[in-house]
Amino acid sequence: MTSWDIQPSVDALDIVCAETAAPPTAMVVFGASGDLANRKLIPSLAQIQQRGLLDERFCLLGCGRKAYSDEQFRQLAYDALVEHTSDIPPETLKAFTEKLYYLSGDYGAPAFYEQIKETLARIRDKHGITGCNVFYLSVPPLLYGSIAEQLGAVGLSQKEAAEPAQCARLVVEKPFGRDLQTAIELNDILYKWFDESQIYRIDHYLGKETVQNIMILRFANAIFEPVWNRNHIESIQVTIAETLGVEHRASYYDKSGALRDMFQNHMLQMMALVAMEPPISFHADHIRDEKVKLLRSIRPFEMDSWNSCFVRGQYGPGRMNDQNAPGYLSEEGVAPDSTTETYVAACLFVDNWRWKDVPFYLRTGKRLARKTTEIAVTFRQVPHSLFGSVGLDEMPPNVLVLKIQPEEGISLRFQAKRPGSKICMGTLNMNFSYNDVFGVEMPESYQRLLLDCMVGDQTLFARFDSVEVAWQLLTPVLETWKEAKTPPSEYPAGSETFPEADALLTTNGHKWRRLSAP
Repeated sequence: MTSWDIQPSVDALDIVCAETAAPPTAMVVFGASGDLANRKLIPSLAQIQQRGLLDERFCLLGCGRKAYSDEQFRQLAYDALVEHTSDIPPETLKAFTEKLYYLSGDYGAPAFYEQIKETLARIRDKHGITGCNVFYLSVPPLLYGSIAEQLGAVGLSQKEAAEPAQCARLVVEKPFGRDLQTAIELNDILYKWFDESQIYRIDHYLGKETVQNIMILRFANAIFEPVWNRNHIESIQVTIAETLGVEHRASYYDKSGALRDMFQNHMLQMMALVAMEPPISFHADHIRDEKVKLLRSIRPFEMDSWNSCFVRGQYGPGRMNDQNAPGYLSEEGVAPDSTTETYVAACLFVDNWRWKDVPFYLRTGKRLARKTTEIAVTFRQVPHSLFGSVGLDEMPPNVLVLKIQPEEGISLRFQAKRPGSKICMGTLNMNFSYNDVFGVEMPESYQRLLLDCMVGDQTLFARFDSVEVAWQLLTPVLETWKEAKTPPSEYPAGSETFPEADALLTTNGHKWRRLSAP
Protein backbone atom coordinates (compact mmCIF):
# COMPACT_ATOMS: atom_id res chain seq x y z
CA MET A 1 0.00 0.00 0.00
CA THR A 2 1.05 3.54 -0.65
CA SER A 3 0.29 6.73 1.24
CA TRP A 4 -0.30 10.23 0.00
CA ASP A 5 -1.73 13.54 1.18
CA ILE A 6 -4.75 15.36 -0.17
CA GLN A 7 -5.95 18.84 0.70
CA PRO A 8 -9.55 19.32 1.80
CA SER A 9 -12.09 21.42 -0.04
CA VAL A 10 -13.63 23.84 2.43
CA ASP A 11 -16.86 25.73 1.93
CA ALA A 12 -16.06 29.34 2.73
CA LEU A 13 -19.64 30.15 3.67
CA ASP A 14 -20.16 30.63 7.40
CA ILE A 15 -23.25 29.07 8.93
CA VAL A 16 -23.02 31.44 11.88
CA CYS A 17 -20.41 33.73 13.43
CA ALA A 18 -21.31 35.19 16.80
CA GLU A 19 -19.15 37.25 19.13
CA THR A 20 -19.95 39.44 22.12
CA ALA A 21 -17.94 42.59 22.68
CA ALA A 22 -16.59 43.32 26.14
CA PRO A 23 -18.55 45.79 28.27
CA PRO A 24 -16.77 48.73 29.95
CA THR A 25 -14.27 46.92 32.18
CA ALA A 26 -11.46 47.77 34.58
CA MET A 27 -8.80 45.07 34.78
CA VAL A 28 -6.27 44.80 37.61
CA VAL A 29 -3.27 42.58 36.85
CA PHE A 30 -1.19 41.43 39.82
CA GLY A 31 2.30 40.56 38.55
CA ALA A 32 2.01 43.10 35.73
CA SER A 33 5.78 43.48 35.41
CA GLY A 34 6.22 39.75 34.84
CA ASP A 35 6.73 37.59 31.78
CA LEU A 36 3.14 36.40 31.32
CA ALA A 37 1.71 39.91 31.35
CA ASN A 38 4.23 41.19 28.81
CA ARG A 39 4.17 38.21 26.42
CA LYS A 40 0.51 37.20 26.59
CA LEU A 41 -1.92 39.36 28.55
CA ILE A 42 -1.18 42.88 27.32
CA PRO A 43 -0.65 41.86 23.64
CA SER A 44 -3.88 39.82 23.74
CA LEU A 45 -5.84 42.78 25.09
CA ALA A 46 -4.43 44.98 22.34
CA GLN A 47 -5.50 42.39 19.75
CA ILE A 48 -9.01 42.34 21.23
CA GLN A 49 -9.11 46.11 20.79
CA GLN A 50 -7.85 45.79 17.21
CA ARG A 51 -10.79 43.44 16.50
CA GLY A 52 -13.21 46.08 17.77
CA LEU A 53 -14.24 44.00 20.79
CA LEU A 54 -12.70 46.05 23.61
CA ASP A 55 -14.82 48.90 24.91
CA GLU A 56 -13.17 52.28 24.46
CA ARG A 57 -13.67 52.92 28.18
CA PHE A 58 -11.48 49.92 29.14
CA CYS A 59 -8.55 50.55 31.47
CA LEU A 60 -5.91 48.38 33.14
CA LEU A 61 -4.16 48.86 36.46
CA GLY A 62 -0.92 46.93 36.72
CA CYS A 63 0.29 45.96 40.19
CA GLY A 64 3.70 44.61 41.07
CA ARG A 65 6.67 44.78 43.37
CA LYS A 66 8.90 46.61 40.92
CA ALA A 67 8.71 50.39 41.18
CA TYR A 68 7.46 51.95 37.92
CA SER A 69 5.65 55.17 37.15
CA ASP A 70 2.63 55.09 34.84
CA GLU A 71 4.81 56.33 31.98
CA GLN A 72 7.54 53.75 32.58
CA PHE A 73 4.95 50.96 32.65
CA ARG A 74 3.37 52.25 29.44
CA GLN A 75 6.73 52.28 27.71
CA LEU A 76 7.45 48.72 28.83
CA ALA A 77 4.03 47.68 27.58
CA TYR A 78 4.58 49.46 24.25
CA ASP A 79 7.91 47.68 23.77
CA ALA A 80 6.24 44.33 24.52
CA LEU A 81 3.44 45.10 22.04
CA VAL A 82 5.92 45.95 19.30
CA GLU A 83 7.71 42.64 19.95
CA HIS A 84 4.65 40.41 20.20
CA THR A 85 2.19 41.95 17.73
CA SER A 86 2.73 42.61 14.04
CA ASP A 87 -0.57 43.82 12.59
CA ILE A 88 -1.39 46.79 14.83
CA PRO A 89 -0.30 50.30 13.72
CA PRO A 90 2.09 52.09 16.12
CA GLU A 91 -0.39 54.91 16.74
CA THR A 92 -3.03 52.36 17.79
CA LEU A 93 -0.55 50.72 20.16
CA LYS A 94 0.28 54.09 21.64
CA ALA A 95 -3.40 54.89 22.17
CA PHE A 96 -3.89 51.53 23.86
CA THR A 97 -1.04 52.11 26.32
CA GLU A 98 -2.66 55.36 27.44
CA LYS A 99 -5.27 53.17 29.13
CA LEU A 100 -2.62 51.54 31.34
CA TYR A 101 -1.70 52.55 34.90
CA TYR A 102 0.64 51.12 37.51
CA LEU A 103 1.04 50.76 41.26
CA SER A 104 3.92 49.16 43.14
CA GLY A 105 3.73 47.68 46.60
CA ASP A 106 3.95 44.69 48.91
CA TYR A 107 1.33 42.01 48.21
CA GLY A 108 1.13 41.26 51.92
CA ALA A 109 0.53 44.86 53.05
CA PRO A 110 -3.11 45.94 53.68
CA ALA A 111 -2.17 49.54 52.83
CA PHE A 112 -1.30 48.45 49.28
CA TYR A 113 -4.88 47.27 48.71
CA GLU A 114 -6.33 50.50 50.08
CA GLN A 115 -4.17 52.28 47.53
CA ILE A 116 -5.41 49.92 44.79
CA LYS A 117 -9.02 50.64 45.82
CA GLU A 118 -8.51 54.42 45.70
CA THR A 119 -6.63 54.35 42.38
CA LEU A 120 -9.18 52.02 40.83
CA ALA A 121 -12.05 54.31 41.83
CA ARG A 122 -10.24 57.28 40.31
CA ILE A 123 -9.45 55.70 36.96
CA ARG A 124 -12.92 54.09 36.71
CA ASP A 125 -14.40 57.56 37.14
CA LYS A 126 -11.95 59.03 34.62
CA HIS A 127 -12.82 56.44 31.96
CA GLY A 128 -16.55 56.30 32.75
CA ILE A 129 -16.55 52.60 33.63
CA THR A 130 -19.79 51.20 35.01
CA GLY A 131 -19.04 47.48 34.54
CA CYS A 132 -17.11 44.95 36.56
CA ASN A 133 -13.58 44.83 37.90
CA VAL A 134 -11.51 41.85 36.70
CA PHE A 135 -8.65 40.88 39.02
CA TYR A 136 -6.03 38.74 37.26
CA LEU A 137 -3.56 36.88 39.48
CA SER A 138 -0.42 36.51 37.35
CA VAL A 139 1.65 35.69 40.44
CA PRO A 140 3.07 32.55 42.11
CA PRO A 141 0.27 30.24 43.35
CA LEU A 142 1.25 30.67 47.00
CA LEU A 143 -0.02 34.28 46.77
CA TYR A 144 -3.51 33.47 45.45
CA GLY A 145 -5.18 33.07 48.83
CA SER A 146 -3.61 36.09 50.49
CA ILE A 147 -4.40 38.43 47.57
CA ALA A 148 -8.02 37.23 47.50
CA GLU A 149 -8.34 37.83 51.25
CA GLN A 150 -6.86 41.33 50.99
CA LEU A 151 -9.19 42.22 48.11
CA GLY A 152 -12.14 41.02 50.16
CA ALA A 153 -11.00 42.87 53.28
CA VAL A 154 -11.07 46.25 51.48
CA GLY A 155 -14.41 45.54 49.82
CA LEU A 156 -13.15 44.86 46.31
CA SER A 157 -14.55 41.34 45.99
CA GLN A 158 -18.09 42.80 45.66
CA LYS A 159 -19.62 39.42 46.42
CA GLU A 160 -22.99 41.05 47.19
CA ALA A 161 -23.03 43.67 44.39
CA ALA A 162 -26.49 44.99 43.57
CA GLU A 163 -25.94 44.67 39.80
CA PRO A 164 -24.37 41.51 38.29
CA ALA A 165 -22.36 43.64 35.85
CA GLN A 166 -20.65 45.33 38.80
CA CYS A 167 -19.48 42.15 40.51
CA ALA A 168 -15.76 41.57 40.70
CA ARG A 169 -14.23 38.63 38.82
CA LEU A 170 -11.14 36.79 39.96
CA VAL A 171 -8.91 35.09 37.36
CA VAL A 172 -6.60 32.42 38.77
CA GLU A 173 -3.77 30.79 36.82
CA LYS A 174 -2.94 27.11 37.27
CA PRO A 175 -1.93 25.11 39.21
CA PHE A 176 -4.89 25.37 41.58
CA GLY A 177 -3.35 23.71 44.62
CA ARG A 178 -0.62 21.09 44.81
CA ASP A 179 -2.89 18.19 45.77
CA LEU A 180 -6.46 17.60 46.93
CA GLN A 181 -6.02 19.06 50.40
CA THR A 182 -4.29 22.28 49.30
CA ALA A 183 -6.82 22.78 46.49
CA ILE A 184 -9.70 22.52 48.99
CA GLU A 185 -7.96 24.90 51.41
CA LEU A 186 -7.35 27.48 48.66
CA ASN A 187 -10.91 27.19 47.45
CA ASP A 188 -12.26 27.72 50.97
CA ILE A 189 -10.34 31.01 51.12
CA LEU A 190 -11.67 32.15 47.74
CA TYR A 191 -15.24 31.19 48.64
CA LYS A 192 -15.06 33.38 51.72
CA TRP A 193 -14.89 36.43 49.47
CA PHE A 194 -15.98 35.30 45.99
CA ASP A 195 -18.81 33.16 44.64
CA GLU A 196 -18.06 30.34 42.17
CA SER A 197 -19.70 32.51 39.50
CA GLN A 198 -16.97 35.10 40.06
CA ILE A 199 -13.97 32.74 39.89
CA TYR A 200 -12.29 32.03 36.54
CA ARG A 201 -9.70 29.24 36.82
CA ILE A 202 -7.84 29.72 33.58
CA ASP A 203 -6.37 26.96 31.40
CA HIS A 204 -4.87 28.48 28.26
CA TYR A 205 -5.12 25.19 26.34
CA LEU A 206 -8.90 25.48 26.46
CA GLY A 207 -8.66 28.78 24.58
CA LYS A 208 -6.98 27.22 21.54
CA GLU A 209 -9.15 27.08 18.43
CA THR A 210 -8.77 23.34 17.86
CA VAL A 211 -9.69 22.54 21.45
CA GLN A 212 -12.80 24.72 21.15
CA ASN A 213 -13.52 22.95 17.86
CA ILE A 214 -13.85 19.56 19.60
CA MET A 215 -17.44 20.27 20.61
CA ILE A 216 -18.39 21.64 17.20
CA LEU A 217 -16.76 18.69 15.43
CA ARG A 218 -18.61 16.22 17.65
CA PHE A 219 -21.99 17.85 18.13
CA ALA A 220 -22.55 19.77 14.88
CA ASN A 221 -21.80 16.87 12.53
CA ALA A 222 -24.04 13.83 12.25
CA ILE A 223 -21.22 11.67 10.85
CA PHE A 224 -19.12 11.63 14.04
CA GLU A 225 -21.36 11.25 17.09
CA PRO A 226 -22.94 7.89 16.02
CA VAL A 227 -19.46 6.30 15.89
CA TRP A 228 -18.03 8.15 18.91
CA ASN A 229 -18.11 5.16 21.23
CA ARG A 230 -16.58 1.81 22.22
CA ASN A 231 -18.20 0.02 19.27
CA HIS A 232 -16.18 1.94 16.70
CA ILE A 233 -13.21 3.53 18.50
CA GLU A 234 -10.27 1.36 19.55
CA SER A 235 -8.18 3.89 21.50
CA ILE A 236 -7.55 7.60 21.99
CA GLN A 237 -4.17 9.27 22.50
CA VAL A 238 -3.68 12.76 23.96
CA THR A 239 -0.15 14.14 23.56
CA ILE A 240 1.54 17.32 24.77
CA ALA A 241 5.20 17.11 23.76
CA GLU A 242 7.68 19.94 24.31
CA THR A 243 11.20 20.36 22.96
CA LEU A 244 12.18 22.85 25.66
CA GLY A 245 13.59 21.90 29.04
CA VAL A 246 12.73 23.72 32.24
CA GLU A 247 14.44 26.93 31.02
CA HIS A 248 13.99 29.71 33.63
CA ARG A 249 11.20 27.86 35.51
CA ALA A 250 13.41 25.44 37.44
CA SER A 251 12.62 26.94 40.85
CA TYR A 252 8.91 26.29 40.26
CA TYR A 253 9.12 23.15 38.16
CA ASP A 254 11.41 21.17 40.46
CA LYS A 255 8.77 21.46 43.19
CA SER A 256 5.90 20.59 40.87
CA GLY A 257 6.75 18.21 38.04
CA ALA A 258 4.82 17.18 34.95
CA LEU A 259 1.85 15.63 36.77
CA ARG A 260 0.98 18.87 38.58
CA ASP A 261 2.12 21.22 35.82
CA MET A 262 0.39 19.62 32.82
CA PHE A 263 -1.52 16.47 33.64
CA GLN A 264 -3.95 17.55 36.34
CA ASN A 265 -5.23 20.46 34.26
CA HIS A 266 -4.46 20.53 30.50
CA MET A 267 -4.45 16.79 29.85
CA LEU A 268 -7.56 15.85 31.82
CA GLN A 269 -9.51 18.87 30.56
CA MET A 270 -8.84 17.93 26.93
CA MET A 271 -9.71 14.32 27.61
CA ALA A 272 -13.00 15.43 29.18
CA LEU A 273 -13.97 17.44 26.10
CA VAL A 274 -13.22 14.49 23.81
CA ALA A 275 -15.11 11.92 25.88
CA MET A 276 -17.97 13.75 27.63
CA GLU A 277 -21.63 13.22 26.82
CA PRO A 278 -23.51 15.83 24.74
CA PRO A 279 -24.61 18.73 26.97
CA ILE A 280 -28.24 19.81 26.79
CA SER A 281 -27.18 23.28 25.59
CA PHE A 282 -24.12 25.45 25.00
CA HIS A 283 -24.62 27.06 28.41
CA ALA A 284 -21.39 27.15 30.45
CA ASP A 285 -22.64 25.08 33.37
CA HIS A 286 -24.31 22.49 31.16
CA ILE A 287 -20.98 21.89 29.42
CA ARG A 288 -19.05 21.85 32.68
CA ASP A 289 -21.57 19.45 34.22
CA GLU A 290 -20.78 16.90 31.51
CA LYS A 291 -17.03 17.35 31.92
CA VAL A 292 -17.31 16.64 35.65
CA LYS A 293 -19.43 13.53 34.99
CA LEU A 294 -16.72 12.26 32.64
CA LEU A 295 -13.92 12.88 35.12
CA ARG A 296 -15.89 11.06 37.83
CA SER A 297 -16.19 8.09 35.48
CA ILE A 298 -12.43 7.60 35.15
CA ARG A 299 -11.50 4.28 36.73
CA PRO A 300 -9.47 4.80 39.96
CA PHE A 301 -5.90 3.57 39.78
CA GLU A 302 -4.78 0.42 41.56
CA MET A 303 -1.87 1.94 43.44
CA ASP A 304 -0.45 -1.49 44.37
CA SER A 305 0.42 -1.83 40.69
CA TRP A 306 0.61 1.84 39.68
CA ASN A 307 3.40 1.18 37.16
CA SER A 308 0.93 -0.78 35.04
CA CYS A 309 -1.07 2.39 34.39
CA PHE A 310 1.48 5.18 34.95
CA VAL A 311 5.01 5.89 33.74
CA ARG A 312 7.15 8.78 34.86
CA GLY A 313 10.42 9.82 33.32
CA GLN A 314 13.15 12.44 33.62
CA TYR A 315 15.23 13.62 30.67
CA GLY A 316 18.95 12.90 30.73
CA PRO A 317 21.72 14.21 28.45
CA GLY A 318 21.04 13.81 24.75
CA ARG A 319 21.09 15.46 21.33
CA MET A 320 18.68 18.04 20.00
CA ASN A 321 19.04 19.85 16.68
CA ASP A 322 22.49 18.26 16.25
CA GLN A 323 23.68 19.81 19.51
CA ASN A 324 24.35 18.33 22.94
CA ALA A 325 21.50 18.93 25.38
CA PRO A 326 21.99 18.74 29.16
CA GLY A 327 20.05 16.38 31.38
CA TYR A 328 17.49 17.66 33.85
CA LEU A 329 19.81 17.23 36.83
CA SER A 330 22.34 19.54 35.16
CA GLU A 331 19.84 22.37 34.65
CA GLU A 332 20.43 25.52 36.68
CA GLY A 333 18.22 25.62 39.77
CA VAL A 334 17.50 21.87 39.82
CA ALA A 335 18.52 19.86 42.89
CA PRO A 336 21.29 17.38 41.94
CA ASP A 337 19.36 14.48 43.51
CA SER A 338 15.92 15.56 42.22
CA THR A 339 13.36 12.85 41.44
CA THR A 340 10.96 15.32 39.82
CA GLU A 341 9.34 13.88 36.72
CA THR A 342 9.59 15.74 33.40
CA TYR A 343 7.51 13.10 31.59
CA VAL A 344 4.27 11.37 32.53
CA ALA A 345 2.29 8.83 30.56
CA ALA A 346 -0.86 7.06 31.69
CA CYS A 347 -3.40 4.54 30.49
CA LEU A 348 -6.87 5.54 31.69
CA PHE A 349 -10.24 3.84 31.35
CA VAL A 350 -13.66 5.44 31.56
CA ASP A 351 -16.24 3.23 33.21
CA ASN A 352 -19.43 4.31 31.51
CA TRP A 353 -21.71 3.00 28.78
CA ARG A 354 -19.97 4.87 25.95
CA TRP A 355 -16.31 4.13 26.71
CA LYS A 356 -16.13 0.89 28.70
CA ASP A 357 -12.70 -0.77 28.12
CA VAL A 358 -11.48 1.79 25.54
CA PRO A 359 -7.95 2.85 26.61
CA PHE A 360 -7.16 6.55 26.77
CA TYR A 361 -3.39 7.08 26.53
CA LEU A 362 -2.16 10.42 27.85
CA ARG A 363 1.46 11.59 27.70
CA THR A 364 3.29 14.83 28.27
CA GLY A 365 7.02 15.47 28.45
CA LYS A 366 9.85 17.94 28.08
CA ARG A 367 12.93 17.68 25.84
CA LEU A 368 11.18 15.40 23.38
CA ALA A 369 11.95 15.12 19.66
CA ARG A 370 9.24 17.46 18.45
CA LYS A 371 6.89 20.08 19.84
CA THR A 372 3.34 18.93 19.28
CA THR A 373 -0.04 18.84 20.98
CA GLU A 374 -2.66 16.58 19.47
CA ILE A 375 -5.59 14.29 20.13
CA ALA A 376 -5.60 11.12 17.98
CA VAL A 377 -8.75 9.00 17.73
CA THR A 378 -8.00 5.53 16.32
CA PHE A 379 -11.00 3.63 14.96
CA ARG A 380 -11.38 -0.12 15.00
CA GLN A 381 -10.26 -2.04 11.95
CA VAL A 382 -12.80 -3.39 9.48
CA PRO A 383 -14.16 -6.70 10.81
CA HIS A 384 -13.22 -8.63 7.68
CA SER A 385 -10.78 -7.80 4.89
CA LEU A 386 -12.03 -8.41 1.34
CA PHE A 387 -8.51 -8.07 0.01
CA GLY A 388 -6.78 -11.09 1.56
CA SER A 389 -6.12 -12.53 -1.91
CA VAL A 390 -3.63 -9.72 -2.61
CA GLY A 391 -1.98 -9.82 0.82
CA LEU A 392 -4.10 -7.25 2.65
CA ASP A 393 -5.33 -9.33 5.56
CA GLU A 394 -5.05 -6.27 7.79
CA MET A 395 -5.23 -2.62 6.83
CA PRO A 396 -4.13 0.51 8.71
CA PRO A 397 -6.91 1.83 10.95
CA ASN A 398 -8.72 5.08 10.27
CA VAL A 399 -7.31 7.84 12.47
CA LEU A 400 -8.80 11.27 13.18
CA VAL A 401 -6.22 13.71 14.55
CA LEU A 402 -7.00 17.07 16.13
CA LYS A 403 -3.79 19.10 15.85
CA ILE A 404 -3.66 21.75 18.55
CA GLN A 405 -0.11 23.10 18.22
CA PRO A 406 2.21 24.24 16.75
CA GLU A 407 0.00 24.23 13.62
CA GLU A 408 -3.69 23.95 14.37
CA GLY A 409 -5.79 21.72 12.14
CA ILE A 410 -7.46 18.35 11.61
CA SER A 411 -6.39 15.27 9.66
CA LEU A 412 -8.24 12.11 8.72
CA ARG A 413 -6.55 8.92 7.52
CA PHE A 414 -8.51 6.43 5.43
CA GLN A 415 -8.03 3.95 2.57
CA ALA A 416 -8.98 4.57 -1.06
CA LYS A 417 -8.30 3.12 -4.51
CA ARG A 418 -5.57 4.71 -6.55
CA PRO A 419 -6.03 4.97 -10.35
CA GLY A 420 -4.31 2.20 -12.29
CA SER A 421 -4.34 -1.46 -11.38
CA LYS A 422 -7.57 -3.25 -10.55
CA ILE A 423 -6.64 -3.31 -6.88
CA CYS A 424 -4.33 -0.42 -6.06
CA MET A 425 -5.01 0.84 -2.57
CA GLY A 426 -3.41 3.65 -0.64
CA THR A 427 -3.80 5.51 2.63
CA LEU A 428 -5.06 9.07 2.20
CA ASN A 429 -4.15 11.70 4.77
CA MET A 430 -6.73 14.45 4.36
CA ASN A 431 -5.18 17.43 6.13
CA PHE A 432 -7.00 20.57 7.14
CA SER A 433 -4.87 23.51 8.32
CA TYR A 434 -6.57 26.56 9.76
CA ASN A 435 -3.81 28.81 8.45
CA ASP A 436 -3.88 27.39 4.91
CA VAL A 437 -7.66 27.42 4.58
CA PHE A 438 -8.57 30.67 6.27
CA GLY A 439 -5.33 32.55 5.53
CA VAL A 440 -5.12 34.13 8.96
CA GLU A 441 -2.78 33.73 11.88
CA MET A 442 -4.44 31.81 14.69
CA PRO A 443 -5.40 34.08 17.59
CA GLU A 444 -3.52 33.70 20.84
CA SER A 445 -5.61 31.60 23.22
CA TYR A 446 -5.50 34.35 25.86
CA GLN A 447 -7.53 36.57 23.52
CA ARG A 448 -10.44 34.17 23.77
CA LEU A 449 -10.10 33.71 27.52
CA LEU A 450 -9.64 37.35 28.45
CA LEU A 451 -12.62 38.37 26.34
CA ASP A 452 -14.72 35.66 27.99
CA CYS A 453 -13.65 36.92 31.44
CA MET A 454 -14.83 40.43 30.60
CA VAL A 455 -18.07 39.18 29.06
CA GLY A 456 -18.75 36.81 31.96
CA ASP A 457 -18.70 33.52 30.02
CA GLN A 458 -17.24 30.68 32.14
CA THR A 459 -17.55 27.93 29.49
CA LEU A 460 -13.79 27.53 29.00
CA PHE A 461 -12.88 27.81 32.69
CA ALA A 462 -12.62 25.03 35.25
CA ARG A 463 -15.28 24.84 37.92
CA PHE A 464 -14.06 23.71 41.32
CA ASP A 465 -15.82 20.36 41.26
CA SER A 466 -13.80 19.38 38.16
CA VAL A 467 -10.58 20.53 39.87
CA GLU A 468 -11.51 18.52 42.98
CA VAL A 469 -12.28 15.35 41.02
CA ALA A 470 -8.99 15.63 39.13
CA TRP A 471 -7.04 15.92 42.39
CA GLN A 472 -8.99 13.02 43.92
CA LEU A 473 -7.81 10.92 41.00
CA LEU A 474 -4.16 12.03 41.00
CA THR A 475 -3.28 12.74 44.64
CA PRO A 476 -2.90 9.00 45.43
CA VAL A 477 -0.42 8.79 42.54
CA LEU A 478 1.66 11.65 43.96
CA GLU A 479 1.59 10.10 47.43
CA THR A 480 2.61 6.68 46.11
CA TRP A 481 5.54 8.16 44.19
CA LYS A 482 6.67 10.03 47.29
CA GLU A 483 6.48 6.97 49.53
CA ALA A 484 8.06 4.59 47.03
CA LYS A 485 11.06 6.88 46.51
CA THR A 486 11.58 5.17 43.16
CA PRO A 487 13.46 7.47 40.76
CA PRO A 488 11.82 8.19 37.42
CA SER A 489 13.07 6.39 34.32
CA GLU A 490 15.69 8.32 32.40
CA TYR A 491 15.18 9.12 28.73
CA PRO A 492 17.70 10.93 26.50
CA ALA A 493 16.88 14.52 25.57
CA GLY A 494 15.57 14.54 22.01
CA SER A 495 13.83 11.16 22.31
CA GLU A 496 10.63 10.17 20.55
CA THR A 497 9.81 7.79 23.38
CA PHE A 498 11.57 5.26 25.66
CA PRO A 499 11.05 1.59 26.61
CA GLU A 500 9.10 2.07 29.84
CA ALA A 501 6.64 4.39 28.08
CA ASP A 502 6.26 1.99 25.17
CA ALA A 503 5.50 -0.90 27.53
CA LEU A 504 2.43 0.95 28.79
CA LEU A 505 0.77 0.43 25.38
CA THR A 506 2.23 -2.84 24.14
CA THR A 507 0.34 -4.80 26.79
CA ASN A 508 -2.82 -3.76 24.93
CA GLY A 509 -1.30 -4.31 21.49
CA HIS A 510 -0.93 -0.59 20.79
CA LYS A 511 1.96 1.83 20.26
CA TRP A 512 2.52 5.55 20.52
CA ARG A 513 2.01 7.68 17.45
CA ARG A 514 5.25 9.13 16.17
CA LEU A 515 5.64 12.75 17.18
CA SER A 516 6.37 13.57 13.53
CA ALA A 517 3.37 11.59 12.22
CA PRO A 518 1.02 13.32 9.75
